[in-house]
Amino acid sequence: MTRKTAKDFHPEVLKLFDNYVHGRLSRRGFLQSAGKFAVGAVTAEGLLEALSPRFAEAQQVAVNDSRLKTRYIEHPSPEGYGKLRGYLAQPAVINGKLPTVLVVHENRGLNPHIEDIARRLALDNFIAFAPDALFPLGGYPGDEDKARDLFPKLDQAKTREDFVVAAQLVKSLPESNGKLGVVGFCYGGGIANYLATRLPDLTAAVPFYGANPDLNEVAKIKASLLIHHAGKDERLLAAWPKYDEALKTARVRHAGFIYPGAEHGFNNDTTPRYDEASAKLAWGRTIDFFNQNLRA
Repeated sequence: MTRKTAKDFHPEVLKLFDNYVHGRLSRRGFLQSAGKFAVGAVTAEGLLEALSPRFAEAQQVAVNDSRLKTRYIEHPSPEGYGKLRGYLAQPAVINGKLPTVLVVHENRGLNPHIEDIARRLALDNFIAFAPDALFPLGGYPGDEDKARDLFPKLDQAKTREDFVVAAQLVKSLPESNGKLGVVGFCYGGGIANYLATRLPDLTAAVPFYGANPDLNEVAKIKASLLIHHAGKDERLLAAWPKYDEALKTARVRHAGFIYPGAEHGFNNDTTPRYDEASAKLAWGRTIDFFNQNLRA
């Protein structure tokens, strides 16, 4: 079967899907609005199914890859939800201390794609930790729609505290070289921006299509930032210039890249919004950035 890309869908369907995945449109609302774009045997349900993730097909690193050591760990988070849980991935053989990277998911919790991202980082000789913000509500439920419905029920103040503790946890592991980075996607990109304002010991942050932090807090940023945005992401692109200006004013070391023609979510290779060229370029830049900033 030929893999579908964003070009196989009407632009309005992609906008509807973006609103759906960000909670601005219900499933019923998507189906009703997308119905007018269903042609022939293709139904609105079929459009939604075609746009939904294919985790197994996109997996790059096997769960049981012998080059890695992976496990789930829990840790107290007294200022958050009391306890956090996440997926830890690291090389099976470690020579010397390694840099650490916190991986922050989209608004669906710790799904198989984000675990795969953690394993990819581990293969590049990082220690990666991916928390599950949905753990207090039972964890990622194995269904993207159910996960999306659960997400608004989180107390974001507590969830942010859980991510702060998770960052401190991975940085303090015995195998860590003491340098911490964070990479996040969509919701996680916003968390990466937030953590940059919150953690003075954060060395490097890479938000993929993430919301701006409180611009009044930008002067607190000590980390270097690498910021990725999609060329067709009108909402976030409209906000980016103010953030860029605030970073310049605060003299924060940063670089921002806009990927022409790419849709929001372009790095997520489980869905048709994946843009292979943009994703490979952005991910290559991300690994280079972490290598430059996090290696001793």
